[in-house]
Parts: sequence; structure tokens; C-alpha cells
Amino acid sequence: MKSFDGVFTALITPFEHGEVDLDSFRRLVRHQVNAGTQKFVINGTTAESPTLTWSEVVRIFEAARDEVGDEGVLIVGTGSNNTKNTVEATLRARDLGADGALVVCPYYNKPTVEGLRQHFLAAANSSDLPIVLYNVPGRTITKIPSQLIVELSSHKNIVGVKEASGNIARGEGLIKACGKDFIVTSGDDGTCFELASKGGSGVISVMSHILPSETVEWMQRSREGDPSVTGDFEAYRSLVEALYCEPNPIPVKMALYLMNIIKTPDLRLPMVQMSAEGTSLLKQNMQQLELI
Repeated sequence: MKSFDGVFTALITPFEHGEVDLDSFRRLVRHQVNAGTQKFVINGTTAESPTLTWSEVVRIFEAARDEVGDEGVLIVGTGSNNTKNTVEATLRARDLGADGALVVCPYYNKPTVEGLRQHFLAAANSSDLPIVLYNVPGRTITKIPSQLIVELSSHKNIVGVKEASGNIARGEGLIKACGKDFIVTSGDDGTCFELASKGGSGVISVMSHILPSETVEWMQRSREGDPSVTGDFEAYRSLVEALYCEPNPIPVKMALYLMNIIKTPDLRLPMVQMSAEGTSLLKQNMQQLELI
């Protein structure tokens, strides 16, 4: 299994006239690689996965693999609120050559703990593809209980969790309870360096789209116990907050557009472009940091 620690960028999906814009996507990936990022999530929620067809996922994955080569690490989002679809997508990701699958907590259904257990085990038992659980209660309402994550960590194919609750105490508890071989990576840009300083494995990040080299450097220093990261990051905190002033990935797409990395800031309905007010706030923060 390839290393799942460090910084992963949860890649957006650029669109132009309603279609996937592979030219912009390739430019984005090259920008990331040149800045030191070689680990990515394809078809995550930041990619607007509910609006993508599998044929589009295949094209995006193949473009990413072409840009990063065999050494790059590509995890594919395969989770949904339908266990059968999750299993099928996980099998397809394995056949595609993915290095792992990111399986989100089922949303809307509000399953019981036993339902969650059976859902994740069904995905894990379907193949030998390494699986990273994804706890993001701000999006799914239902959260994966810590005790269930600890239980599932003993499964040979469940190798980690993306913990996007922003709860440092919960994350630190998982690190201690699941052991050093289980990956506890952050899914929250605002708290990822604090979690890393307490033993976290890294981050699956949105801000790394526009701060790739900085995020990689800060994460490495945090994992090495450098306390000065906190001060360095504070200078960028207002920008990071602006990246979440409207639902992700609306702001980060606008930021990449302003940086001339993608052709348009378009999204697929029901997501729409950033408001004029939000764009003004984002642009102001980016100009202050000389990003545009």
C-alpha cells in the first residue's frame, strides 16, 4: 500500500459550458505537482461527486494519473447513502487502478450504528482496495461513532479515517485508540495542523488548492512538532475562513479562477457560482497575500 500520510488535495472538478474541463483539470494538477503535492482525492465531495457520472470520473482519474505518474497517490471517493452503489463504485475504483477509496458516512438516511457497521464492512469486504472512512457530520448529519471507528480499524482493508469534525479531542482519542498503523487524517483545514501536532497523519485539504507548497511545509513541520506553524498559519487564517464563507467548493473554485488556473468558476446545479459579496471578500484576502 502506498503512503496515505501528509497532504492530499481534494481536487475540484472544473467545468466549462456544463462539461468537465480536462484542460483546466490538468493545469490544476500540474500546478499542484510543481508545488510539491503528489497525493489527491478524485471524486470527493469537493469534486461535486453527486453530479458526476462514472464515465466522467474515469476520464478525470485517467487525466490525473497521466499527470502524476505511477508514483502519485490517487484515492477515489466511492461512498454514498446506498450501500450497493458504494460497493459497486469501490470495485470500479479498484479496477481503475485507484490506490484507495474514500467512503463517506451515509447521508440523509440517518442509519443506526449497526447500519453504519454493515455499510462499511460491505465496502471493505468487497475487495482488497484500502479504504479510508470519512466522518463529516457537518455535511451528513449522522456521524461515525468513535467506538465504531476503533472497531472497524481492525479490518485489514480499513486503513484510516478522514476526520472532518474539527474536534481535536475526538481526533486525538482515535489516534490513541486505533494505534500507530491506522491513519487518522484531518478533513478540516482550520484545525489540521493542531491535530498533526498530536499525532495526526496529515490532511485531505481544500486550501491546498491555492496554498499547495505552504500546506505541505506546514504539515511536515507540524508533524515534527514545530510550534511556530501556528503563527505562520494565522497570517492566512482569514483567507482560509473566506474559503468557507459559502459552501465548499464554491469559494475555492472562484479562487482558482482568479488565479487563472481554471477557465471558469462554474459549478453544477444545485451548486451555483459565488455571490458578489463573497467574491469581494475572497478577492480582498487573496490580494493582501499577493496570490493574485
